[in-house]
Amino acid sequence: MSQAETDRRSLWINARLATMDPSLPAPYGALEGHALLLEAGRILALPPAADIDPEGFDGAVIDAKGAWITPGFIDCHTHLVYGGNRAAEWEKRLNGVPYQQIAAEGGGIVSTVRATRALDEAGLAAAAKPRMRALMAEGVTTVEIKSGYGLSLEDELKQLRAARRLRDELPVEVSATLLAAHALPPEFAGRADAYIDHIVDAILPAAASAGLAEAVDAFCESVGFSPAQTRRVFEAARAHGLKIKGHVEQLSNLHGAELVAEFGGWSADHVEYLDAAGVAALKAAGTVAVLLPGAFYFLRETQKPPVELLRAAGVPMAVSTDLNPGTSPFASIRLAMNQACVLFGLTPEEALAGVTRHAAQALGRGGSHGRLAAGHVADLLVWDIDSPAEIVYGLGDNPLRQRVFRGVAQHMKGC
Repeated sequence: MSQAETDRRSLWINARLATMDPSLPAPYGALEGHALLLEAGRILALPPAADIDPEGFDGAVIDAKGAWITPGFIDCHTHLVYGGNRAAEWEKRLNGVPYQQIAAEGGGIVSTVRATRALDEAGLAAAAKPRMRALMAEGVTTVEIKSGYGLSLEDELKQLRAARRLRDELPVEVSATLLAAHALPPEFAGRADAYIDHIVDAILPAAASAGLAEAVDAFCESVGFSPAQTRRVFEAARAHGLKIKGHVEQLSNLHGAELVAEFGGWSADHVEYLDAAGVAALKAAGTVAVLLPGAFYFLRETQKPPVELLRAAGVPMAVSTDLNPGTSPFASIRLAMNQACVLFGLTPEEALAGVTRHAAQALGRGGSHGRLAAGHVADLLVWDIDSPAEIVYGLGDNPLRQRVFRGVAQHMKGC
């Protein structure tokens, strides 16, 4: 994308705007009879149509012809960069092979670690690019990408560099997160504390000094790392100026959400076993709860996140794909929204807020992304629909007419 493209002025007219601005009274923050004025990759204003003169406008005038325009979608929790896949393992599980046997035969996360380590940076980026394009084709303009399948200094940094390469090669914004505390690598078997030492002393400082990550995540769970080990990772992240996110309360309640909140974390993710104390902690800290229905569905879980408690407390609920090879192999943000409604009880408006303004908050971008508002980035989606609920309602077709990134309309075919 050239500088001239991003600097140009444009005026979008005859659109129906789903601003997702909660200060507006209509559902979806809808505005009728307003235009969108864009310049230098930002939204300058949303003027009433009666106040503008399209014929005298100095710039490009785009007639939306009655289409709906929403903010660009934000996928705020993905493991998009990895090697291989685990389809064969999934087939074995469905045929009755126990997970313990699959793991003993080299399956599970260890197989993804092995495949990820086998690829170089360019190979990882090439493998991830089709998944990124699939997200972009459904309107994603900002993506969080975690490491966590390298589990060594060299391979964790390689994953993060591959994420940066995707940002450089495609019209999409990438927020990179270091998730070295995802699982115990084979070479540290039985030595979890020693691996945490390695993260704190080597991996995390290297990622921070190279500017490869904005945030640090950890899997605080009985099959992951203890709250005490997670605390050490968070303390090191804070010491190096990195933000905090957490995989917490997915399989049990270790009070990881309260730990994330204590550190002022951007988000607590999964949260199926979150309790009232955890909800209160998130509310007090301004931390977003990220719902990941893809993993809930794929693993056939039964414990749902406490949506009613979160809603009553006013905790922002983001929605994300959790795109990964083991538990949520779905490169579809619209599927995640639909699942959040059908499985977790969100309304379509809540689901759309979950991939726009609340997802922006989950990535520390609440003041610049996720709404159609003056000063926000000009990431827009133009939809051939009669109501915004249609975006969430049905799958199998794609009513997205245009994806606009930083004010520049992208050709949808192949993104």
